[in-house]
Amino acid sequence: MMLLSGRRRRLTVLSRENRFHPLKAILTTQHTMHFTLRQLSIFEAVARHLSYTQAATELHLTQPAVSMQIRQLEANLGLPLFEQLGKKIYLTEAGREMYHYSRAIAQQLQEVEEVFAELKGVKRGRLAISVASTANYFAARLLAAFCKQYQNITFNLDVTNRERLLRQLENNERDLAIMGQPPEEMDLIGESFMENPLVVIAAPEHPLAQRRTIPLEELVRQDFVVREPGSGTRIAVERFLAEHQLALSTSIELTRDEAIKQAVAAGLGLGIVSIHTLDLELSTGTLVLLSVESFPILRHWYIVHRRGKRLSPIALAFKDFVLSQAMNIWPQGARLVRAASSALQAAS
Repeated sequence: MMLLSGRRRRLTVLSRENRFHPLKAILTTQHTMHFTLRQLSIFEAVARHLSYTQAATELHLTQPAVSMQIRQLEANLGLPLFEQLGKKIYLTEAGREMYHYSRAIAQQLQEVEEVFAELKGVKRGRLAISVASTANYFAARLLAAFCKQYQNITFNLDVTNRERLLRQLENNERDLAIMGQPPEEMDLIGESFMENPLVVIAAPEHPLAQRRTIPLEELVRQDFVVREPGSGTRIAVERFLAEHQLALSTSIELTRDEAIKQAVAAGLGLGIVSIHTLDLELSTGTLVLLSVESFPILRHWYIVHRRGKRLSPIALAFKDFVLSQAMNIWPQGARLVRAASSALQAAS
């Protein structure tokens, strides 16, 4: 049972009868623990980052202040929540239990705030969005345009790789995500809003740059600079080539599209990237598209959330905004897609 009481908004948590967990020693009907919502918020940030420094930065506090609040919380609980091994900190078993409840409480409090804001007719709220690193080229523009309509919102934007993004969705840490096609085995809802062709790029002086049509069998004999295993681009390319019973000759693996483009421009190999990452390079001639048989690989961008998740009014508004306005907000996307289509026609 959970009670909120008192002017200082102290949170009192009582034990659940007949339920075993690591906090049983202190969560009994004879022992009531008291801690503030502020301490709970600070603990959640430290547990999420597993770093006092990163939590302090996020919360705009000093690291000593964060450490003091955690010590006070542990003293009230009577159990350690973190343990330090070397330079890293880890959640104890009690800490993992507390992290589960702290996230649930934080989400419920946010829902309360947003529901009452909606009842007042106020266009405000908080958005937690994760964006695949490749989508960052246009996601910031979407958010900027959305914020012009909803000026009282705040948002937390995490630009990350596919693996971390999916983990955040699984843990219900984000409201929405912008990414490539979500995996079918996860219980997610994804709606496409923009084409995302994958194209082959080269330095202008590469021997294949002037070729009109390049067979796939010849392409895969070249050296490639590719994304890391597990990235959406890497998965799509490997699946596409496997359908043709081919595989790439990988010379370099990098974790960011910017690094891949620089490596390709330096002559370290060919690359396969989203057309949406190439606006500047194509306009300046730093990189060129190759006309390759069966390319581009046709994909889409999706806006994604967990199935069954209760989206806040502001999250629903952002989802509708992306689905209806993405191409209008970023018209360069349509131009780049046409460029990819022209490359396909040249190779056919």
